Amino acid sequence: MRDALILGIETSCDETSAAVTRGGSEVLSNVIDSQIAVHRVYGGVVPEVASRSHIEKISAVTGVALECAGVSLADISAVAVSAGPGLVGALLTGLGFAKGLAFAARKPLIGVHHIEAHICANYIATPGFEPPFVALVVSGGHTSLVDVRGYREYAVIGSTRDDAAGEAFDKAARALGLPYPGGVEMDRLARSGDPKAIPFPRGLTGDGLDFSFSGLKSAVLNYINQSRMLGRAIVPADVAASFTDAVAGVLIEKAERALRRTGAQRFALAGGVAANSFLRSAVYDMAARLGVDVSIPGAELCTDNAAMVAARAYYDYAEGRRHPLSLNARPSIAVGGEFV
Repeated sequence: MRDALILGIETSCDETSAAVTRGGSEVLSNVIDSQIAVHRVYGGVVPEVASRSHIEKISAVTGVALECAGVSLADISAVAVSAGPGLVGALLTGLGFAKGLAFAARKPLIGVHHIEAHICANYIATPGFEPPFVALVVSGGHTSLVDVRGYREYAVIGSTRDDAAGEAFDKAARALGLPYPGGVEMDRLARSGDPKAIPFPRGLTGDGLDFSFSGLKSAVLNYINQSRMLGRAIVPADVAASFTDAVAGVLIEKAERALRRTGAQRFALAGGVAANSFLRSAVYDMAARLGVDVSIPGAELCTDNAAMVAARAYYDYAEGRRHPLSLNARPSIAVGGEFV
């Protein structure tokens, strides 16, 4: 079973990706075709444009993934695909393609929860890393603390009540006139700014584990608008650094609280915002302070990719779990939810 080859397919948003993994953690190939240039002209992801791009690219990307891995479809043990959450049209594109491959090659089909796959990227990034642990998932659409009790056991213990952290980054970046993708540009700009220059508010700082970033996002917009009306100079680097400090501060505060409450001795970061250099540094500092083991994937494994999809699917495959060809996309399925 440790030699099982899983072909992963990922099309949940704006990356078209295919990968082949062995045994759930060894990556033989991980091909990603990004749509950043396509969506930059619109200032964000356009769902219909994303779906069309997936249709155009998925076959070729999968062919390259198999070739780079040095295997054929006949060698594959199972076909795995992100089935939710995500953009419904994008999900259906990958799901339809994966179903066709599975049917034609007579291979098992495994639907994968996209957020659980992000968490499983840590099994690839950090050999020997295993449950139980607390995971902080931070992306454009999700901000959650997850108690990972087993390879297939997930319990959300904290989540955002409004905007996700990644969404707040993108909106703040847009207010500063930065190009898409805003999160990357904010990270770059913040490196030359003063994180204490502007006292932006931090939401839900009580004893809970939930997050709120809508107030912080509004505070940034208000600061920029008021500064312009009053003729005050705006230092974009200071705005970016202060905003990032506020976001990272709340994330770390809640993460530390989750570790103390669960008693977990391991912590994992996951999702697109996990590539943020300030957040990564803050997580390492927290782990050293608390004496816990930590895993943070490299940049390629933080973004949407098919290797993490294949990694998550391996544990279903190992337990004999399969999905029928009638499997449908679930654009808003909760972490720990079951595909039927």
